[in-house]
Amino acid sequence: MGKIALGLMSGTSADGLSMALVEFTGSKPSIKAYSTRAYSKKLREKILDARSFRAPEIARLDFELGRFYAREALRFLKDRRVSPKRLTAVGTHGQTIAHATGWRFDYTLQIGEPSYLAEALGVPVVSDFRPRDIAAGGLGAPIIPFFDEVVYGGGAPRILQNIGGIANCSFVGKDVPTIGFDTGPGNCLIDLAVRRMSDGAMAFDRGGRIARRGNVDEKFVKTLIVRERFFRKRPPKSLDRSSFSGAFLAQHFRRGTMSDTDVIATVTHFTAATIADAIRRFVIPVAAPKEMIVSGGGAFNDTLMLTLRRLLYPLPIRSIAATGIPVLAKEPVAIALMALRAVERKINHCPRATGASGKRILGKITI
Repeated sequence: MGKIALGLMSGTSADGLSMALVEFTGSKPSIKAYSTRAYSKKLREKILDARSFRAPEIARLDFELGRFYAREALRFLKDRRVSPKRLTAVGTHGQTIAHATGWRFDYTLQIGEPSYLAEALGVPVVSDFRPRDIAAGGLGAPIIPFFDEVVYGGGAPRILQNIGGIANCSFVGKDVPTIGFDTGPGNCLIDLAVRRMSDGAMAFDRGGRIARRGNVDEKFVKTLIVRERFFRKRPPKSLDRSSFSGAFLAQHFRRGTMSDTDVIATVTHFTAATIADAIRRFVIPVAAPKEMIVSGGGAFNDTLMLTLRRLLYPLPIRSIAATGIPVLAKEPVAIALMALRAVERKINHCPRATGASGKRILGKITI
């Protein structure tokens, strides 16, 4: 019988809290339950605005999220009649509100006070995974390639592409060196364009329906990719959501230069094109991938996925759901594994993806 862990994840889109209850036999995951609890509109707006907060406001939000995580984790377990006593570990990534690399002093900040989870569940809680990587000379992100390497690394070379607020990929496989890096914007620019068009009434382009109605300025997309230095930079590399923020949208997609629908269509194409560009630049020269497996909210955007398939043809692209992991569950499952490994004092880190000086045990444990 395996060990059971609970993983909690809130990504850069700040849509809500995803939770996965996972049984691990060794490092092989078996997902017992999965759920996402959406943030209220008010709480999501606070999270998205947190970068401009002063210290007391950040502290208040830190504790508010900690209480929210504990309350929702208890409800999640209770609804499934699972006692916290069955858990070996709980992992919580926390909500990233700041992440910057390439400065004299790199920094990262995830909030959502873990003490509330430890108090509510009585189980060791592992949090704050990124700082140890930065202390070891890494970029603090992406950290999920460890999971990809462990779970998918024994097979044919394949790309694991996650499209959250920011998009990131891993390239893993037997006898190939693991690669992991942020590719560029995921859903963040699309979401911002939709919110701008609807004056905040809509949060995202459901199924890519708005983008499907618009006209794409492909020439402008190519120019923008050439212009932005990040896309030429070699891995390891990571991004903060602020790199593709409302300011970026306002600068490059000014209202009045094209219709709102055309903006959303072009931003969607830009997102897919940056992913395809990254794969061609940094993955295919290493080894030919057998397929791409997509996770994250972007996998539900049919227009984005159709564009990605066209740009990377003939590379097969499929949803991670086909491998037995729900589209939004991969990251909480990964966090559950990383927490379990930390509690067991085992490596839970892929330094090739971050540039760290060596393998480490990431995370701080609250008992």
